[in-house]
Amino acid sequence: MQQVYEATDVGLVRKGNEDNLAVLENVHVYAVADGMGGEAAGDVASQMLVDTVREMLCGRESVGEDDLCQAVIQANRAIRQYVVEHPGCEGMGTTATLLHIDDQSDSGSWAHVGDSRLYVLRQGSMVLEQITRDHSYVEDLVREGTITPEEAKTHPQRNMLTRAVGALENLPVDSGQLAVHGGDIFLLATDGLMKHVPDEEIVRLLRAGTENPARALVDAALSDGGTDNVTAVVVSLL
Repeated sequence: MQQVYEATDVGLVRKGNEDNLAVLENVHVYAVADGMGGEAAGDVASQMLVDTVREMLCGRESVGEDDLCQAVIQANRAIRQYVVEHPGCEGMGTTATLLHIDDQSDSGSWAHVGDSRLYVLRQGSMVLEQITRDHSYVEDLVREGTITPEEAKTHPQRNMLTRAVGALENLPVDSGQLAVHGGDIFLLATDGLMKHVPDEEIVRLLRAGTENPARALVDAALSDGGTDNVTAVVVSLL
């Protein structure tokens, strides 16, 4: 059984919310998207991503890793076509982080583009495990050993993505499968959360037993300054 919580907020600085989320409880598919492109374009891109996820997956009898990837690829095509029809939106795009959990097989699958993230907090653990890898300039520098993870948090180009839905004609989509167990907690979040809430505090809030842990996480980001839109989806396996 899965208990799902969700929350999103414009934050304390931005004028509009370019984040979007999708919770498809009938097929146990969850997604977050962080749009980019300025004015309304970012909001449109992230909305197109979650709309495509709903349209392609909501009515399916089963969902697999490839289905998640195909939804992201179809959204990429749709966004690129939108730019052709609306040249003023050149440069628009979105992150995409998708998760499917299959109660019957105790397994899950995921698909990912950009710098939103998927985490898991395993039953009995106090260590937050990051499943996805950021597609960003600073993440590449960290992996190369050029800068440290701490330096990446304040790097002037920390928001520069190397991959986004809508940015490439042939979009590579990271994906994978994982085992799931009762007591596991999964978190999908946009970078507005990670900018303000350290892993240790995320773990504490996920373990705190609050009525809506996703809302608690978003509120923590706002309390620290809320400089970006922030979105969280929490999936607890009972």
